[in-house]
Amino acid sequence: MPATPTVDLNCDMGESFGAWTLGNDAALMPYLTSANIACGFHAGDPAVMRQTVRLALQHNVAIGVHPGLPDLVGFGRRNLDISADEAFEMVVYQLGALGAVARAEGGVLHHVKPHGALYNMAATNALLAQAIAEAVYKVQPELVLYGLAGSELTKAGEQIGLRTAHEVFADRTYQANGTLTPRRQPDALITSADAAIAQVLRMVQGGWVRTQQGSEVAIRADTVCLHGDGAHALEFAQQLSQALREAGVKLSRPTVTK
Repeated sequence: MPATPTVDLNCDMGESFGAWTLGNDAALMPYLTSANIACGFHAGDPAVMRQTVRLALQHNVAIGVHPGLPDLVGFGRRNLDISADEAFEMVVYQLGALGAVARAEGGVLHHVKPHGALYNMAATNALLAQAIAEAVYKVQPELVLYGLAGSELTKAGEQIGLRTAHEVFADRTYQANGTLTPRRQPDALITSADAAIAQVLRMVQGGWVRTQQGSEVAIRADTVCLHGDGAHALEFAQQLSQALREAGVKLSRPTVTK
């Protein structure tokens, strides 16, 4: 019999800061298998990090480091001209911060997924990707590195010896080369829940995605990203998790290296 398809559902969390609240972490957490927690550079603060780690532990959700660029005003979504050494240092710093919070709460880290512009730059810039992979490997080589499916980041992780999770997006459109359509383009987002769910099922069950150019390209889907800051994020998380289960897909975090 064919193996049962398995996929992880991840979401960026812990992105509140001080008096400002972003997202609906408490409501979304039960529908996830892994959470990417901001570490204070693009969002988050020590109290929010601690609260989010506690939520993840309460719901048995894998704890992930979500390192971003030091750009609170731009929410880490603006490209910064950083060197490979700076990328390495930023990831080591943020990995250490969340690792300490997790340890203090009785938890352990599971994965690392860069945020925003850092994620996008590492998807195509081999030097930045190698620096990020090296940072994870030198601090905790048993962690899983999440990156855009088929990107320079997943390649770098695999080359250095990390376990990687190839990530796909439910609500983003794709280009013929397998990259995401840039957000600045009007067709970058999929706004229909039904269309987004259909895309996820194609990627998880069929291993392919239909591009904006009309072609079908192969794609590896280990983990699906849900955006937690949308107006209908909770409703979509409920619908997607139900649709996957009804299709016979098992929801589970990627296993870590022993």
